[in-house]
Amino acid sequence: MLRNTFYTRLSLSFRVALHPVRTMSSPAVLASKAILSSVDLSKYDSEQARLMEERCILVDEEDRALGAADKKTCHLMENINKGLLHRAFSAFVFRPSDGKLLLQQRASEKITFPDLWTNTCCSHPLDDFEQEKVEKDQLGVRVAASRKLEHELGIPQSQTPIDRFQYLTRIHYLAPSNGPWGEHEVDYILFLTADVTVTPNLNEIRDYKYVDKHQLQAMFEDPKNSFTPWFKLIARDFLFGWWDELLKRKDANGNVNAKSLAGVVDGSKVVKMV
Repeated sequence: MLRNTFYTRLSLSFRVALHPVRTMSSPAVLASKAILSSVDLSKYDSEQARLMEERCILVDEEDRALGAADKKTCHLMENINKGLLHRAFSAFVFRPSDGKLLLQQRASEKITFPDLWTNTCCSHPLDDFEQEKVEKDQLGVRVAASRKLEHELGIPQSQTPIDRFQYLTRIHYLAPSNGPWGEHEVDYILFLTADVTVTPNLNEIRDYKYVDKHQLQAMFEDPKNSFTPWFKLIARDFLFGWWDELLKRKDANGNVNAKSLAGVVDGSKVVKMV
C-alpha cells in the first residue's frame, strides 16, 4: 500500500485525540443494547437536530453489518466508548483539468465538528435507503456519496455518477468532538474527478475552496486553521501519496482521472487506526 512521506516533518500538526475502544465479546449484543439517547437537542439547530434521526448502519470491526441506530445514538461518546461503530464515507472530489481538491468548511450549525475544514464531503450510507445498504462493489456508499454531495454542496447528482467514484480503502478510527459527541467509524475513502457546480447549503457548510497539494500543506501549517480528525488521519497516512499517483496518471489531454487509481491500493481489509 502506498504511504505518504510528504508530511513527515509536519507530524506534530497531525496529533489526533484518539481514544482506545473497549470492545465487547459479542458486537451483536452491543448493537442490541446501545444506549438510546435521551440527550436534549433543542439547543441545537433544528435542521441538524432533525438529521440526527437518520439511521446509520452499525458494523463490527470487520465492517460486517449488525443493524441500525439513529445518528444521535451512534455519535454519543457514551456509546462509542463501549464500542458502538457505524459505517461512513469520505469523498474527495478533484478537478480534472488541474487535479485540485475541493475542500469544505463545516457549518457552525453542525452538531459534531462544527467550523472545521475537511475533505469534500463526509457522511454516512443510511439504513433508511435499501440501495445504500448494498455492499457489493461499495454500491451503498457510492450512492450515499452522490446523494450527500448534492445535499451539502448542491452538486447535481448528474455530475457525480456512482460508477465514477474510485474506492480506495476503509479506515477504522475513533475521535471525540465537542461536548458528549464523537465519531467511531469504518470510513470508506472515495475519489472522484469531475467538473462540478457548487451551490452550497449554508446549513451544512460555511465555506469551500479548491486547493493544490502545496496550498493544502500551507493550510495545515497555519495554526489559524482547524481540521476534522478523519481528514488529518487520511492526509497523514494516505492522501498525498495517492494524490501524487493521480497527478502522474494524466490522460492524453492532461486531465486526471480517479478511475486510473484502480488497483493502486488493496482495499480488501479495514485499516485499523484506533
